[in-house]
Amino acid sequence: MRRWFLVFGLVVAACGADSPTAETDGNAPPPIEAVPTERSDPPAPASIPPDVDTSTFSVDPSEILFDTFDGGSVPLSESDEQLRSRLFVCIDTLYDPIYTDAAGGGAWLQDDDVVLGYVAGGIAYAYPTKILNFHEIVNTEIDDLPVLVSYCPLCRSGIVYDRRLPDGQLLTFSNTSALVEADMVMVDRETGSYWWQVLGEGIVGPLTGTALTPLASQMATWGDWLERHPETVVLSRDTGFERRYEVDRFSTYAERVAVGDVPFHPDEIDLDDRLLPSEPVVIVDLTALGGDGVVAYPTELFDGPVEDRVGEIELLITPHELGATVTAPDGDPLPSRSSFWFAAVGAFPEIEVRTGTPTS
Repeated sequence: MRRWFLVFGLVVAACGADSPTAETDGNAPPPIEAVPTERSDPPAPASIPPDVDTSTFSVDPSEILFDTFDGGSVPLSESDEQLRSRLFVCIDTLYDPIYTDAAGGGAWLQDDDVVLGYVAGGIAYAYPTKILNFHEIVNTEIDDLPVLVSYCPLCRSGIVYDRRLPDGQLLTFSNTSALVEADMVMVDRETGSYWWQVLGEGIVGPLTGTALTPLASQMATWGDWLERHPETVVLSRDTGFERRYEVDRFSTYAERVAVGDVPFHPDEIDLDDRLLPSEPVVIVDLTALGGDGVVAYPTELFDGPVEDRVGEIELLITPHELGATVTAPDGDPLPSRSSFWFAAVGAFPEIEVRTGTPTS
C-alpha cells in the first residue's frame, strides 16, 4: 500500500484539531424563504453508532482501510472497536445545515470554485466543496424529503441520495474515516452498517447489499451554477465548526490522480485505462430507470448536449462547466452520480463508457 502523506494534511490537520465553535464574520445572511437561515445547535448525536458486524459483508474487510491520520492505515479486518470509535469522530458530519443567499455565497466563492448542486421544490441548493472537503456528509431534509449530501474529496464524487430505504426505514449517516478503493466509507447510525459512497450500497453489516436511491444532482463551478440558478441558496459557512473554508486544499489534487497517484488505492489493483484516472464522469445506473447496466459519460469530451439510447432508455446529457445534467428527452431530471473515473470503475467494474450522439 502506497503512503500518500499529503492527503492527511488535506483532509484534516489532526483528528479533532478544530473546536466546534460557530464561525462568525459579522455579516448575517439575509432571510431566504423556505430554507433555514438561522442556526440552532447542530443536532450531532453524542453517541457513536452500533459497532459494525463484520460477519456479513460484500467487500472483504481487509480491503476497507481506515485512515489513522498519522501517515498510516489499518484494514477493517485488523481494527478493533476502540480504534473504530476514535476514528468515527475525526470527520465532523453536518446535520440540518443553514443556508445563505447567492450574494452571501458570492462574497467568498470564486467563479471557478466547485459546488455540488441539487434542485428540489423549485429551489436550487449549492454545496461548496470547500466546505464539504472538511465534512463530506450532510444529513438534511429538503422539500419534505430526507436527503444525504455526500462528497469524497479523494474521488471528487458528489452524490445526493434519498436517506429512506425501500422498506421505509430512515437512515442517518456519518463518516467512518475508512475508504474502499480510495472512496469514502459511510456508516448509518441506526444499524452500524458500512456503505460504499459511490456505489451507494451497504458493504458490511446487516444492511449489506441494500442500495440507496440516487437523486438528480451535479457537480459544477460556482460561476456556471450561479449563471443557471441566479436565485440559488448556498450552504452557509456557519456550520458550528471553525474551519478555513476559504482555502481549497484539493485545488491541485486532480493533477496527481491523473498520473495514477491515488491515495488508499491498493497497488495491486490496476487502474482501468479507458480514461485517465482523474477524468470526471457522470454515472447513470440504468437499473434504477428500468434498464440494465451502468454507463459513464466523460462530459469534458463533449462539445455540447448529446443524446443516447441504451436499450429502451433514452437520455439527454447536457454538459456544463465541470459537470452535466442528465434528463429524459422531455426534460425530466434523472438520477446520476459524479466522480473521477477511477472511482466510477472501482464501484462499477462492468461500467460502459459512452459518448452519445450530438444533438442537432
